[in-house]
Amino acid sequence: MCLILLVWRVHPEYPCVLAANRDEFHGRATGPAGWWPDRPDLLAGRDLAAGGTWLGVTRTGRFAALTNYRDPRLMREGVPSRGALVTHILESGESVAASLEHLRRVAAAYNPFNIIFSDGKHLGVFESVRGAGRELTAGVYGLSNHLLDTPWPKVRIAKSRMTDALTRLDDETAIMSLLRDDSQAPDEELPQTGITLEWERLVSSAFVRAGDYGTRCSTLYRVDRSGRAAFDEWSWARDGTENGRKNFHFQLAAP
Repeated sequence: MCLILLVWRVHPEYPCVLAANRDEFHGRATGPAGWWPDRPDLLAGRDLAAGGTWLGVTRTGRFAALTNYRDPRLMREGVPSRGALVTHILESGESVAASLEHLRRVAAAYNPFNIIFSDGKHLGVFESVRGAGRELTAGVYGLSNHLLDTPWPKVRIAKSRMTDALTRLDDETAIMSLLRDDSQAPDEELPQTGITLEWERLVSSAFVRAGDYGTRCSTLYRVDRSGRAAFDEWSWARDGTENGRKNFHFQLAAP
């Protein structure tokens, strides 16, 4: 997952709106979003290579979404898949505070990551390079492959467009437009994360097309004030064309 936008307790009709792009190698085996047969209260796509997920929700309103922190110097071989952290939070039933404490204990065992999540009532973020997390208040948040709200061009532009899209949340067109934005940032605005300039350009857009690597799916999750949830996922082929769509609607249940 390389771009997550979250509108939390800001919109009067939709207290939770999450929009995200997952960027990954096209050759990595992936299952589309669905209710997991072995975990029937969990709705998510599935990483078939390692078994976890990058973004998921539950029937009780829990959600979690993860991004990798981009710094090749910090990567290690033979460590557990970070997708297991998302699954743990969704299944645990823990409060945000308890999940933050769990992440503090286990984060060093994984390659660097960020995870933004909710227990259905509260919102938290954990940034493993800092070894720390915190609860978040109402606001509009953006997360890519650095720390929360780092003003990379893709984050800054997408947050602005997300705010504009809040006036028409019944129609996903505006949000999908910003998630499909493949405009690359000018060189002078690119971060320096330890990858080549060519790759910094390729991954600077919200929607990535980079040969064997790119945006694999886009997700939009909305919960209205009555607790009605809508979860939509669009899957994308290597050339950026749509090759699948999943839609789910359900009423949130009490924890």
